[in-house]
Amino acid sequence: MIDTKITLPESEIPTHFYNIVPDLPTPLPPPLHPGTREPIGPEMLAPIFPMGLIAQEVSQSPAVEIPDEVRQLYRLYRPSPVFRARAFEAVVDTPAHIYYKSEHVSPVGSHKLNTALVQAYANKQEGVKRLATETGAGQWGSALACACRLMGLECMVYMVKVSYEQKPYRRIMMKSYGADVVASPSTLTEAGRRVLAESPDSPGSLGIAISEAIEDAAKRDDTKYALGSVLNHVLLHQTIIGQEAKKQMELAGEYPDLVVGCHGGGSNFAGLAFPFLRDKLKGRRKGLRAIAVEPSACPSLTAGRREYDFGDTAGTTPLMMMHTLGHGFIPAPVHAGGLRYHGSAPLVSHLLAEGLIEAEAYAQGEVFESALMFARSEGTIPAPESAHAIHSVVQHALKARASNERTVILFNLSGHGIFDLSAYDAFLSGKMAMMA
Repeated sequence: MIDTKITLPESEIPTHFYNIVPDLPTPLPPPLHPGTREPIGPEMLAPIFPMGLIAQEVSQSPAVEIPDEVRQLYRLYRPSPVFRARAFEAVVDTPAHIYYKSEHVSPVGSHKLNTALVQAYANKQEGVKRLATETGAGQWGSALACACRLMGLECMVYMVKVSYEQKPYRRIMMKSYGADVVASPSTLTEAGRRVLAESPDSPGSLGIAISEAIEDAAKRDDTKYALGSVLNHVLLHQTIIGQEAKKQMELAGEYPDLVVGCHGGGSNFAGLAFPFLRDKLKGRRKGLRAIAVEPSACPSLTAGRREYDFGDTAGTTPLMMMHTLGHGFIPAPVHAGGLRYHGSAPLVSHLLAEGLIEAEAYAQGEVFESALMFARSEGTIPAPESAHAIHSVVQHALKARASNERTVILFNLSGHGIFDLSAYDAFLSGKMAMMA
């Protein structure tokens, strides 16, 4: 009988990140200068990122070494376990075998610490004293605040206003690590003041918070900017998830037919899916399906156009080729704050355009129904973001039941929902907007 919990020893923590770029069937379109619309070089990124991360951003190497200091800190929670969701399978009444990679076991309760530690390390190596960033639901802000504390850096977080109000415990967590946290849009930056002048009651967005954080970093010599998703180097760091999961699925004696992850900017989906997609790109697993799941209130992959767009609302970032709803798009205030981003990672968008991955979108109400089904069978209350992946898993498990196929499904439980209980309260009390 296959174990319910599949673990690896610390010696199996990967020594390198997997870079999917060299394996792409066609080249990734380069980022463009916002003024000239010409491809940009590393020098344009230097004011806000350290050169170590810029080198990773443009790397063509299939493997990027993980620094020993980072790898030692990974031992706090890695390798993370893979679980066979037997009780969940029984509740759904499906012949499908459902597995999940449990990234919620990190000190901050999500996968975000995987990249936060690398980014804090790279900045520390180059003498940076302070990092500025944005956060939606607060998972990324919590992770960077923790990483900065472990690396001895200061941390400034611009938290999307609606999440700042909905998720006070994430804010408290960041402050407990010593970070400064403000609601975005704020009065601390020109970008924030401009939004407030036009819309004093703005709920904020990740695009606005990114504009504020970049402006903050650009104006201070001791500060660099850190991003929790979207860019190549961030997705690169998260591939530690899928590399571990491949070894764990080998121990289980199975290989997934479907790999599923929620999608906002693309980091946790990519982290699980990219190492498996390598097998598909190499022709070893041509039938593998990788599914990115987003909220129907912010459907960048399923309803957005693939075109060059800014990563932030103020239009200060390089232009990136991505599926986008437009950099001025303000999503409805759904509880999955980490998925409220107008665009998609260029790498994820490229794979979708090549037909190598799929995308689905679901409404908030149905997502929480599946989240409760999972919590009441497996015991873990999932983050609203991760609940989107869970709802997709339910749909495909039901299809397996209808066709009587023993489909193998692996999804990423990217974070726990302990700090999202106000969202569950809204759902349970019937006060949640369904956001169809």
